[in-house]
Amino acid sequence: MTGVQTCALPISLEITCDEQDGLTPEQLAPTYRGVLDAHLNAVNMPAEWGGQGMTIFEQVLSQEQLGRSTNALWDVVWRPANVLRYCTEEQRERFLIPEIEGKRRSCYAITEADAGSDPSHLATTAVRDGDGFVLNGEKWYVTVGDVADYQIVVAEVPGEGPTSFLIDRDQDGVEEFRVPRYMHHFVYEHPIFRYHDVKLGPERVLGEVGEGYSLTKEWFMEERLMIAARCLGGAERCLEDAFAYAEERVQFGERIIDFQGVSFPLADAVAEIAAARAVTYQVAWEVTEGRIDPKTLHAKAAAIKLFASEMANRVADSCVQVLGGRGYMRENAVERFYRDLRVDRIWEGTSEIQKVVLVNEMRKRGTHAVAAWPKEG
Repeated sequence: MTGVQTCALPISLEITCDEQDGLTPEQLAPTYRGVLDAHLNAVNMPAEWGGQGMTIFEQVLSQEQLGRSTNALWDVVWRPANVLRYCTEEQRERFLIPEIEGKRRSCYAITEADAGSDPSHLATTAVRDGDGFVLNGEKWYVTVGDVADYQIVVAEVPGEGPTSFLIDRDQDGVEEFRVPRYMHHFVYEHPIFRYHDVKLGPERVLGEVGEGYSLTKEWFMEERLMIAARCLGGAERCLEDAFAYAEERVQFGERIIDFQGVSFPLADAVAEIAAARAVTYQVAWEVTEGRIDPKTLHAKAAAIKLFASEMANRVADSCVQVLGGRGYMRENAVERFYRDLRVDRIWEGTSEIQKVVLVNEMRKRGTHAVAAWPKEG
């Protein structure tokens, strides 16, 4: 678990990132080198490919620590999409290995203007053309799309189903159409891309034709675990800052921590963080120990993403209130977390979609599969 407990966070860059709404390549270069020096690159990839080969539990621990940084600076520590494990040997050499080494960067292009929670409205198509494909369409909220030099794009192959493709950013027909402004000031952007008659050979299919949704579902499951982990780190840092302030701030002749109106919300935050950590660690342990099947994991990942993201937003809100006017100043981490953490209730499936997943699982397998401790063996 080298590097997990001693991960150096780029916290010194937070205010700069917030003020600039991002960081320049020159500002990021030392951090990139630090990631490689600390052996934190591609923690989710096998050591034989150059990754760190961490277990899911170890990855959760690392993401929890990285989540203590605002402005999504955790994303500077790159983790290739887990579905890139399905690369052919040729694809692995062209795309994945260079990304593991920090020479390339990928992004996942799934969502569209009319296809978010309901993927049946997918309008991006990859029409067969001889032994290849011609791709047309538009993708929204492509996180890290501003710096990624290749993309995993999910498109409908007519008559065969959704399919994942590996596309170079500089290919003819790939257009960064617009970069919207968001509530947060993250280190990377979430552009909208348009694709105009992008020609793709059969070697650009990731996995098999028609497997696009199953790969995306696998990606979602792991990402939801990591979102929960980062929410733990962010919430705990908010709590630490608010508690330290409450112990020092004096009003009416007393420290404000001595007023129950201040101390009780912080006590609630401690309890919520502890509960979220327990369930997140449990599921990560179950995955690492092989005690959970994919269908149950899909539901449990939804449960902890739901619980941890909602928890972190409540904690951030309480901590802003404890800090009062200072909590509303962007120079303080709790204010930035208040904006940053809001998206965790939306991306990789809204809180409402996580509830749909859980209800569907209950209908199929009962409440025991998600709520109970795993059976031995």
